[in-house]
Amino acid sequence: MGDAAGALREAANRLSETSDSPRLDAELLMAHALQMERSDLLLKLPGLDVPAEFASLVERRRQSEPIAHIVGSKEFWGLDFRVTPDVLIPRPDSELLIEEAVSLFASAHPQRIADLGTGSGALLLAALHEFPESRGLAIDASAAALQIAHDNADALGLADRARFLLLDWTAANWTSLLGSGFDLVLANPPYVSTDARLSADVAGFEPHQALFAGADGLDDYRMIIPALEKLLSPTGTALLEIGFDQAKPVSGLAADCGYNVELKQDLGGNDRLLVLRR
Repeated sequence: MGDAAGALREAANRLSETSDSPRLDAELLMAHALQMERSDLLLKLPGLDVPAEFASLVERRRQSEPIAHIVGSKEFWGLDFRVTPDVLIPRPDSELLIEEAVSLFASAHPQRIADLGTGSGALLLAALHEFPESRGLAIDASAAALQIAHDNADALGLADRARFLLLDWTAANWTSLLGSGFDLVLANPPYVSTDARLSADVAGFEPHQALFAGADGLDDYRMIIPALEKLLSPTGTALLEIGFDQAKPVSGLAADCGYNVELKQDLGGNDRLLVLRR
């Protein structure tokens, strides 16, 4: 028990050693412990007591555990997604794929959507939310990740239009199991170099199989891009998230496979998305 406002100030001070947003983190943890929205917390703060578990939540964050893992969810494209250490935490930069899809298919929605490496299901489910007549198929090599995606589809009321398939694109003939004729293919594959140095909250808590892709970070693009010929409809579009320094090599892989390539930047001005069309 005690003064919540004072506890927030103390927590923010403690978290400043490991977090770039210590006050925000403290507020999110306090709101989670009180089972209320952050906006309600800030309005009611003067009269609130400190929940018993708040200190332990702050300590977990001090050890670099991501906020999304502690509270069990993350917002993406205005939707709430359950997350665990089995999936990558959806990031705001990835919303660029949905933004571009909405722009490209403004007049005629895609009928069939594929999501390669779905994780939490964020990309596919956000797309299905925007395109109510579309149906989607997502794959992932992790059964645990697919369970999270299933749960999110159920929670968002999208399970009747989304299918999930346990499938690894390193397997032979994997595209034959996925099918063809997709109007839109979404992919945020592993693209981090195995030599890269990552922040403690990423390196220590997020699934490495969803992060690393060989010495140059391009291993998965080398498998996915040639396979798009079998997956896309004749007029289909693929949207591929890339690392900030990968536009040239990944564009080259796509051009070698006969695709026209358009590059898009994220809100930070970093190269983030490749739009591929035949």
